[in-house]
Amino acid sequence: MAGRTSSSAGLPLRAVGALLMLIVGPVALAIILFSAEGFDPVPIPDGFQSETVAVPARNDRLLLGSERVGEGLLPGPEDLAYDAEAGVVYTGCTDGWVKRVSIGESPAKVENWVYVGGRPLGVTIGGEGQLVVAEPYKGLLRVTQERNVELLTNEANGLPFRLTDEVDIAKNGVIYFTDASYKYSLDEYILDTFGGRPHGRLMSFDPSTNQTRVLVRDLYFANGVQVSPTQDFVLFCETSLRRCRKYHIQGEKNGTVEDFVDNLPGLPDNIHYDGEGHYWIALFSGRTLSVYIAMKYPIVRKLLITLSRYVTLPEFTDSGIIGIDMDGKPFALYKDHSLSSVTSGLKIGNYLYYGSLTKSYISRLDLTKHAAK
Repeated sequence: MAGRTSSSAGLPLRAVGALLMLIVGPVALAIILFSAEGFDPVPIPDGFQSETVAVPARNDRLLLGSERVGEGLLPGPEDLAYDAEAGVVYTGCTDGWVKRVSIGESPAKVENWVYVGGRPLGVTIGGEGQLVVAEPYKGLLRVTQERNVELLTNEANGLPFRLTDEVDIAKNGVIYFTDASYKYSLDEYILDTFGGRPHGRLMSFDPSTNQTRVLVRDLYFANGVQVSPTQDFVLFCETSLRRCRKYHIQGEKNGTVEDFVDNLPGLPDNIHYDGEGHYWIALFSGRTLSVYIAMKYPIVRKLLITLSRYVTLPEFTDSGIIGIDMDGKPFALYKDHSLSSVTSGLKIGNYLYYGSLTKSYISRLDLTKHAAK
């Protein structure tokens, strides 16, 4: 019978197959690892592997009640900045435009407000109708009321920014922002996240002196930034470590760093204060089993980076938004297993708005109908 046929050397075909696997398997693995030469990931600090923080209320079907705002007109609305007086949301898109969305109208009106080029990420509203934009390739930009685009800064201590990410402005005019990585660009962000090394920085820029300062260095993919309503500290997120910390800018603790919230149920992106005593942190991905395994084992991350050069890897999933109180305690989690790449969340009135790196619209959830329980 065919299943019992022996090879010319007298070995059963099954044994030959096993022998070939013993030879071919390591060779194939060596080829894969060699093709990823130059990318040498290291173990992520132990904090990443910790169990997630408890959240008392949840909505695990965020997509079920979400509406789409500006569908087809907002390619990749990464961050959201709300102008309450005008009733509009500003967001940066993949086509290089900062767009203005009139959320009070039905349907919402979308306007190409100003072209900054590149791929604008963080946006925040400053004084005198100005907007400050974090553009990963160019640096920190200011858009005047006349819609003129000016470069504020693109390096600190002689080290250029590679991935200018998120930004916020204190009441005294000082701008706080992150350079997610001084080594990798936005197109290579996964190399920084999977690399396991700290290349991120929290910085400030003072328009009155044109001085750029590095406040905290050696961060693991420095991301979202939010000045506290009391103006005494700045919150910032480290995506790779699932945590957000605070940097004190006033008082006895000025210049020091403390923990704010860690062991988040996903990879944090932008963070926003809603004016009602709550922060909202976007979770780019949940702490899924695949993410856990990848972040735990450097060899897995190296294999994934190699494979990504030949095939498109699956998207991060189980994305959403988590609400945090003023003491750093989670109170509500909104997520969906099928949701991916949520980058910002902001509560405006009774709605929770959220942006994405990949969708062509802003999403919103009516909290009076779909609140976490």
